[in-house]
Amino acid sequence: MTEQFPGPVLDILDTAGDRPVFEHAGREVSGAELLRMVRCATNGLRRHGVGPGDGLALLVKVGPEAFAAIIAAHVVGARVVGIPPGLTGPQQGYLLRDIDVCVTDGPGCPDGPATHRTRLVLTVDELLSAADDGVRPRISARPGDVARLLHTSGSTGIPKACAQTYAALTAGWALRPDDRPPAIRELARRLDRFLVFGTLASQVMMEYGLLALAAGGTLVTADPPAFPDALVRHRATASVITVARLTKLVASQRESPVDLSGLRALMVSGSPLEPGRLREAAEVLGPVVFHGYGQTETGMISMAVPEEPPGSLGVPPVELEIRDGSGDPVPHGTAGEVFVRTPSQSCGYWQEPALTAEVFTDGWVRTRDLGRLDASGRLWLTGRTRDVVIVNAQVHYAGPVERLLARHAAVAEAYVVAVPDDRTGEAVHAFVVPAAGRTPDLGELRALVTADLGEACAPTRLTLIGEVPLTPAGKPDKRRLAADG
Repeated sequence: MTEQFPGPVLDILDTAGDRPVFEHAGREVSGAELLRMVRCATNGLRRHGVGPGDGLALLVKVGPEAFAAIIAAHVVGARVVGIPPGLTGPQQGYLLRDIDVCVTDGPGCPDGPATHRTRLVLTVDELLSAADDGVRPRISARPGDVARLLHTSGSTGIPKACAQTYAALTAGWALRPDDRPPAIRELARRLDRFLVFGTLASQVMMEYGLLALAAGGTLVTADPPAFPDALVRHRATASVITVARLTKLVASQRESPVDLSGLRALMVSGSPLEPGRLREAAEVLGPVVFHGYGQTETGMISMAVPEEPPGSLGVPPVELEIRDGSGDPVPHGTAGEVFVRTPSQSCGYWQEPALTAEVFTDGWVRTRDLGRLDASGRLWLTGRTRDVVIVNAQVHYAGPVERLLARHAAVAEAYVVAVPDDRTGEAVHAFVVPAAGRTPDLGELRALVTADLGEACAPTRLTLIGEVPLTPAGKPDKRRLAADG
């Protein structure tokens, strides 16, 4: 039976011993050294009274010190909240509203009314300066406690938090080699040198990082992650990549190819990968693209290995049903809404019982994605039931953007759709009915949205319309808007 998370992580570092597990800022860090950092950070947190159930915010980038702080927070059983980059002040404040302790590798936690109840602000360096007793840290985490809150954009414009318990983290495939599905086993064999960037508080970055360490690989940091230079410079065999960044990498290799013969895996997730782009990537880069499908609420649902037919997401290794509008399962080949049960899924939305009841039903998660299973059991996505735009693999709801645009004096009505974008995967296209005698300006609308919701939600295109087309049911027909735009 697998030990409670993060016990298996401690075992991996202990087994690694003198083998390098991190390469960061020109230095190698062994498993033994990283385990020492975890011990110090754990003792530092406990010295300050941090324990099970305490809310702990992490503002950290990548590197062995950040990794040690994250694992230590889980050792003491805290409820960990990663603060992603790019949030506005109000959004950051909302994420910090239930936080007792803030740990940062920068100048400190954001200031604001919501952070005034934070009783303690610690730096990673302070934690690592604690004494090392040389003893394997005692795991205080309790299975039913919330281990981390994973935030995604909400339909109201305020982030919503998916709560994942310690039991769910323990059930994840990364640290259970014998239970890994075939696609994950194949991926693990290619993670010799896994390039990490951004923040280890990211769900995707941390979970692939743990898989790499469990498979005997090394985490190699790159910031900023300029592709293909970072892949070549760090001799990376694998990394995470967005659809937009993959498109740029393929174009770069066509124009000025560099030696990427050591590259064995690029994990694409967060937004759909059009089959034509996948074929082009395979032609230019070789059989290295793993196309993943999952959600913050569920973790990984399915993954297509490079040999899968373009557009397929492989055979899901989780419980999955395609259901009709009445909630009844439909036969293979019939499209409907995707419902899943995964080993490490969230238990619901933090302090949001109504929203939890809407999405988490009888142990199943309603993905709000449309798809079908073919005769071989492969999953194919066909659309969304949610009104969202996926920018740089992050889901953003259209509703908050539309409501904000409609507040501008020059706007009578506003409608937002997703459009393909080579830089970000998808982008916001705003269709606006102007107020009488006014002409909306794209720059002004962008500034308005950026200030409140962040740059990712700001429209990159603006189309003025006399009136919005309607569906037969009398609702705005966004499919016609997208087709006409």
